[in-house]
Amino acid sequence: MVQLYDGGAYVLNGTEIIPDTVDAAKILAGKMGAVPSREEAKKQTIAYGILRSHNTSDNMEKLKIRFDKLTSHDITFVGIIQTARASGLTRFPMPYVLTNCHNSLCAVGGTINEDDHMFGLTCAKKYGGVYVPPHQAVIHQFAREMLSGGGKMILGSDSHTRYGALGTMAMGEGGPELVKQLLNQTYDIPMPGVVGVYLIGAPMKGVGPQDVALAIIKAVFANGYVNNKVMEFIGDGVKNLSADFRIGIDVMTTETTCLSSIWKTDEKIQEFYEIHGRSGDYAELNPGAVAYYDGMILVDLAKIKPMIAMPFHPSNAYTIEELNGNLMDILDDCEKRAHVSLGDKVAFSLKDKVHNGKLYVDQGIIAGCAGGGFENICAAADILKGRSIGSDEFTLSVYPASMPVYMELIKNGSAAMLMETGAVLKTAFCGPCFGAGDTPSNNGFSIRHSTRNFPNREGSKLQNGQIASVALMDARSIAATAANKGYLTAATDLDVEFRNPKYFFDSKIYENRVFDSHGVADPSVEIHFGPNIKDWPAMSALPENLVLKVVSEIHDPVTTTDELIPSGETSSYRSNPLGLAEFTLSRKDPAYVGRAKEIQKAQKAIEAGTCPLEAVEELKPVMDAIHTVYPEAGKGNLGVGSTIFAVKPGDGSAREQAASCQKVLGGWANIANSYATKRYRSNLINWGMLPFLIDEGELPFTNGDYLFVPGIADLVKHAASKIKAYVVKDGGLKEFTLKLGEMTEEERQIILKGCLINYNRV
Repeated sequence: MVQLYDGGAYVLNGTEIIPDTVDAAKILAGKMGAVPSREEAKKQTIAYGILRSHNTSDNMEKLKIRFDKLTSHDITFVGIIQTARASGLTRFPMPYVLTNCHNSLCAVGGTINEDDHMFGLTCAKKYGGVYVPPHQAVIHQFAREMLSGGGKMILGSDSHTRYGALGTMAMGEGGPELVKQLLNQTYDIPMPGVVGVYLIGAPMKGVGPQDVALAIIKAVFANGYVNNKVMEFIGDGVKNLSADFRIGIDVMTTETTCLSSIWKTDEKIQEFYEIHGRSGDYAELNPGAVAYYDGMILVDLAKIKPMIAMPFHPSNAYTIEELNGNLMDILDDCEKRAHVSLGDKVAFSLKDKVHNGKLYVDQGIIAGCAGGGFENICAAADILKGRSIGSDEFTLSVYPASMPVYMELIKNGSAAMLMETGAVLKTAFCGPCFGAGDTPSNNGFSIRHSTRNFPNREGSKLQNGQIASVALMDARSIAATAANKGYLTAATDLDVEFRNPKYFFDSKIYENRVFDSHGVADPSVEIHFGPNIKDWPAMSALPENLVLKVVSEIHDPVTTTDELIPSGETSSYRSNPLGLAEFTLSRKDPAYVGRAKEIQKAQKAIEAGTCPLEAVEELKPVMDAIHTVYPEAGKGNLGVGSTIFAVKPGDGSAREQAASCQKVLGGWANIANSYATKRYRSNLINWGMLPFLIDEGELPFTNGDYLFVPGIADLVKHAASKIKAYVVKDGGLKEFTLKLGEMTEEERQIILKGCLINYNRV
């Protein structure tokens, strides 16, 4: 089904894989004559060519990327623009699209959501951008329909910014990386590795893109096979997939922790652009005659079966056949996983969902950038045609990804077919993906064609004793389950005649409703500020010496950004840095905020020119111990704040708030064995927080301990790789070692200045 190669591989003419073994050169010589070096063959990937054309440096090992376009949604664009404004923004230097698909309901917090929308509209007018009103399109569908282009690059402030199937290399990053682009700076990364994803065969009837995606995620997530690399989809099997099918696989590559994705393109992608009235944006993309890949994933599409990713991660995946055949064992494993993440805070069980040997689910949802595509919904309609979802607990909601998709579903009858069954069709909205809509009942179990199923991401509140859970499935098997009135069913178990209707895109909706400045800024426009929209608080430069209090210690194998700053209704405060910060770690460690604010009093005293020891009395013995070895540490050269330890933080969302909320509460650093994603580490750096690393093993400190890091500013300035630090305890100092990892000169300067705003402020 999915095979991972142990090492790299050459691909000849895009059609033949030659593993990089001792015999590779001999085989290549026999087939090609001249044998290119590995380094030359690396330049023949599609990814290399796109990165080279967007690199502004003269060094392809140290890239400085300028993107063609930017896109954000209404959880992120206010903070991005506020940061850029504080740094001197006068106009958007490139197309920047502001979509409103996350806080569309305006159901929490009074006027604050619509205030943010009006902020976005007035900023699009003032700075020369594009504004997509609520309910028109989810961020990624609009980008596919209107922004993508062959060989182009797009940067988005959402982790699922993936348009590789359309020939566009796209990346999801935290807001500060978009700020850099708005300020005519660059996206600086080492040249990433490129992993080939070689597709063969064709999917069986009833198998959809989510099935293929989950099979790949299962194979590569835990071992980090594609971590921070580019996934390049090639092979004869590509031609057997429609554009929509490819898009459905592509968007889920984010869950592998890869950096980006790109696909070979063909006449089906050319047709996609023609359908959308943008034939000039198509470009044929193929690897060169001999392309080298740093890894290779072989996917036999014909062997993929309907899949289900059980709670609480997309990689916790099984075939539905395997789940049904080993039901109680797998449910028992899910409960053990839940205990690792949730502890004893709630009682979690799925075994009570087993009725007469079958797994019953309470809810089905087909939605968003992954599930809300035209073909997914048409296939679901075909499966459910003439059937009923029943009048018991089970419900089914369908969210088309854009109004043009919705309109075509109405025209071709699919909408009516679904509604007749008892399913509910709703407008384009990302809420089910992050807990802002369709939250199940307590202990409810939902199956969703969406992107993530992290703990509590569906909207339940752990701090209130609530728990619900989500499994990820393809729209086809969700529809089959709905046809079976909530009993888990694979789409391949039903005999269905799929219509496969042709899609017709009507641009009139966007022409009539979307504001497009066409790049013309109007400085006379006054920005709309609601009472919740606040400026970023002042942030200090990195001091010479740091005293850090460990205020949270997390030993889960992976910590998601949702656990660092919850999604859902808390994100309504996204435009109020101090207001949102009150929710930091609220689901994982409710005492964190109080602890962080208590030690922050010392830093505020320093900034006010008063004595920090009077503000936080427990610092007195700490400083006494420090002065036994470092008597000069003190007034004028000391900073005091908080840090957290997590084994592997930052999986999931690109939301910068996971870092910025810690910063505004006085955080100076994270300490981790590793960082789950490049984007979370970048968020830390851009908010002036030190991304410390510590070797795996028993920690030298525990929650509540004080740490002292002497000479940190000088060590950052001179790019020290190892950092001497101390645990301050029992009147003495116990030395241990931290690391910082590789940083660019700009990243070091951002940390020294205290944050990206300070770095750019004139």
